[in-house]
Amino acid sequence: MSDSAPLPPVRLHSEAELARDALAAPLLSRAARLARWASEDTRVGAGGELVEEQLPEAAAELGLTGDDAAAYASEAWQVAVDTGLVEIVDEEEGTVAAGEDLALLTSGAPQDVLGVWLAALETVIADASVPDLDDLVGAMDEDGEVDFSQLDWDPEAEAEFLDGVLGNLYLLTVSEDGAADGPVPLPALAASMIVPDDMGEPTNDVLEQVSDAMMRLDDQFRLLEPVGLVDFQPVDEALMADADEGEEPTASLDDTDVSRYGMVRLTPLGLYGLRARFLEAGFEAPAVGDLADKGADALLDGTSAFGPAAAQAETEQWLARREPLAAARELLAAARGADTGAPLRRLRCQQALSLVGPGAEPALREVLGDAELGGLARVWLSEHGAADVPAPSEAMVFWLTIDTVAAQLAAEGNSTELQGLVEGLAQQHTGFFAAAWRVDHPATPEVLEAMGRLHPDKKVAKEARKAAFKARSQQGG
Repeated sequence: MSDSAPLPPVRLHSEAELARDALAAPLLSRAARLARWASEDTRVGAGGELVEEQLPEAAAELGLTGDDAAAYASEAWQVAVDTGLVEIVDEEEGTVAAGEDLALLTSGAPQDVLGVWLAALETVIADASVPDLDDLVGAMDEDGEVDFSQLDWDPEAEAEFLDGVLGNLYLLTVSEDGAADGPVPLPALAASMIVPDDMGEPTNDVLEQVSDAMMRLDDQFRLLEPVGLVDFQPVDEALMADADEGEEPTASLDDTDVSRYGMVRLTPLGLYGLRARFLEAGFEAPAVGDLADKGADALLDGTSAFGPAAAQAETEQWLARREPLAAARELLAAARGADTGAPLRRLRCQQALSLVGPGAEPALREVLGDAELGGLARVWLSEHGAADVPAPSEAMVFWLTIDTVAAQLAAEGNSTELQGLVEGLAQQHTGFFAAAWRVDHPATPEVLEAMGRLHPDKKVAKEARKAAFKARSQQGG
């Protein structure tokens, strides 16, 4: 992902809902309980970790039992320290006290709670990139120190890999054509990081790399689920047993029961968290509602890269804050222009006006004589059953046609829908290209060239290309 290209817009839950989800996340809840449990008798080591003899008591406070109870308690304590829920009072003595941020979880605003949760998320993501305990123990030297040279571990590469996986999961979740609310199979997510885009059938070597990555992700998502980032269905234990016996769970992407290989889905809180991380890293990561308090120019430009559903949701929020007639006038004023982005602005304006009720009619009548807006004004008035709508001139019809195709090109590229529109135009208007090249619109040459590319009839396509040449000559270029 390039930090210059905006990510698709995400629809976020309200901060109040997200804060409730954050407080309910098992890991943050445990960290808060341990912060309240801590007293002047609590002792920590040099790194702020609970001393070993206090782990059973901490686990009991959390109601944890079993072989992993101490490890879970230790993890929750580390999150409490890293997020400021607990403060180290005296490093030499190893004493602690409740941190200032602990009060934020009960008396802070939703944004304060989410700030604590984001700090917890960073701790967990950093931990998820570290080799598991068994690997670390196996790499210890005679003095009990970890010899990192024995580990096949590149901290920077591991962090980049996990960031890439989370980025792909985010894109699949927020894309209008992506997974939406459905879970993503772990093999598909691993393959998105390993298999080249131009590779047809993956080789056995590539499939083995996918399987290795899948098993790493299984470990990592097990760590990420308790903080509330994801809902995760781990790899089937039977497959894990095969792996322990030396059989790689080489998941084919065509496996019928792909759910056995693990399924993962970002939670609403996870979407919020990853977007916050992207923004912090310098990415453009819009959220639906960002433009609601901005001007119509920002709305029309900002939604130009949105899919239809996201653009409509953003526009509905923008309109909800405005009186219909004033909103219509502001939208129409922002839609004017001869720059390359103007046709798409007018298309977004037309789509926005379709959501405005009859109260917008005076604004549309005011622009009936406008060369750029008169055509779309007539369309709106006719669709809303208005009386006395003047018929457009032939020049206005052709100008609006060029403008509409230019907008569709900017929005969709050479789509099948646009191809259908092009075929319809050429079929319905005899001599279309003979007249179209004369249209005084900045995009006329580009539109006619696109029609030449898109039309399946070679004869018609040739007419379009000739018309494009004439239009370009007429415009002096």
